[in-house]
Amino acid sequence: MLSTNGLSLRFGKRALFEDVNIKFTPGNCYGLIGANGAGKSTFLKILAGEIEPSAGEVIITPGERLAVLKQDHFEFDEFEVLKVVIMGHERLYAIMEEKDALYAKADFSEQDGIRASELECDFAELNGWEAESEAARLLNGLGVSEELHSKQMKELGGVEKLKVLLARALFGNPDILLLDEPTNHLDVEAITWLEEFLYNFQNTVIVVSHDRHFLNKVCTHIADIDFGNIQLYVGNYDFWLESSQLALQLAKDANKKKEEKIKELQRFIERFSSNASKAKQATSRKRQLDKLTLEDIKPSSRKYPFIEFKPDREAGKQLLEVQNLTFEANGEVILKDISFTVNKGDKIAFVGPDGLAKTTLFKILMGELSAKDENSFKWGVSTSQAYFPKDNSDYFNVDLNLVDWLRQYSRDQEESYVRGFLGRMLFSGEETQKSSKVLSGGEKVRCMLSRMMLSGANVLLFDEPTNHLDLESITALNNGLMKFDGTILFVSQDHQFIQTIANRIIEITPKGLIDRQMTYDEYLANEDVKNLRLALY
Repeated sequence: MLSTNGLSLRFGKRALFEDVNIKFTPGNCYGLIGANGAGKSTFLKILAGEIEPSAGEVIITPGERLAVLKQDHFEFDEFEVLKVVIMGHERLYAIMEEKDALYAKADFSEQDGIRASELECDFAELNGWEAESEAARLLNGLGVSEELHSKQMKELGGVEKLKVLLARALFGNPDILLLDEPTNHLDVEAITWLEEFLYNFQNTVIVVSHDRHFLNKVCTHIADIDFGNIQLYVGNYDFWLESSQLALQLAKDANKKKEEKIKELQRFIERFSSNASKAKQATSRKRQLDKLTLEDIKPSSRKYPFIEFKPDREAGKQLLEVQNLTFEANGEVILKDISFTVNKGDKIAFVGPDGLAKTTLFKILMGELSAKDENSFKWGVSTSQAYFPKDNSDYFNVDLNLVDWLRQYSRDQEESYVRGFLGRMLFSGEETQKSSKVLSGGEKVRCMLSRMMLSGANVLLFDEPTNHLDLESITALNNGLMKFDGTILFVSQDHQFIQTIANRIIEITPKGLIDRQMTYDEYLANEDVKNLRLALY
């Protein structure tokens, strides 16, 4: 078991946490959430012993092993992949190293034999004989092919390194598992495998993630960092989100009788329990939810941006025609003979493991790159496009305050009008005078979304728009695009984002496109699609 007693962390006069007393118990997965800057990653580092708190203590049951997802992709560059995974269990790895050193000695003594015997007992007790096969199973499950297992880490790409470090954290059945953004850059197969692994994991998991679908799949509890404290809630992210909004609504309605509030709470709990996706989790949560009282659910201090895209005019039937589009760079074919037609009302998610191909396609469609044949695509005359690029740095290479920065993209130059759009994205007061050159990643994204809202475009293109956003902004963007009645072409790794927005999926493979008019979940479950993917990869 892992708990904290009077935990505080202060930076000068600012208290990030104050007197936090919390208990994390085995068999549960806790999603740690909070606004940007609330201290989610910092809290994990305190639990892992990487940062000393200002006051209080972290208590781990004696003898329990804690594993952490490492973030330094270069730390193990000189080690073999399989060995890096086993290194996740420090005691087992130390025994293996000492054992190998003893057996390699030319003058193996009687004392060495006694020590080797002791090590062999410890090795067997820690299931050491299964270590390499377990490490290989984890790597295979995450999509790291067997030919890479014997290579050095420095020979791997960034995504493969991330998968190895994740396998390292999962290895050896740790008692406590701390995961900071484990799904970042993972493909859908690896994420699905990880969801199943954590669902079956019997010990304690604490995870930070901006992937709402992942949090909903794996979490039994939400630990919310708010008001300088951490409050535990039973249920997954959707339950926390809806219950906190319900609590806020009830708190505002002071005239409502308490009996009516209790009935509303009971109806909400019943609805959540019946919709839980996993039978075991549903049963467990039902028991815990039945114990909830009105006082257990508290309103959140979170602020949500207001995101709404309104087209200036309706697009005609002819939106976009792409025919045999090909693009090469430095002798490498990035796109080859790509053809598809975009119809009115399409909300198309472009998926597939090749991020460069998707980004290149969007850049060509927006005129930032030239295809081999400039006539390989044509926009309809009634269309207007707004584009969210994956890399927005070029837009912020100007020293302007936010009002003047956004004014560049507004037909109405009145300051009050521009400030209104900034206010929708939670920029107000002195924040609007901040220089565009010093914005954080999340602030830049919110500025880019303001720019797109001003455009009045009827076709929106987004390349990874949820990167750098907090959960509140992702939710607001998600809702805004669901309500948009124009056409959307987008790239995203966020499962829930794709599932709730897209009505069509186009996957770019090395040997052509897979194009299906269906939701993302239907696409992933479709047997014909699965067979076609096997043939095209």
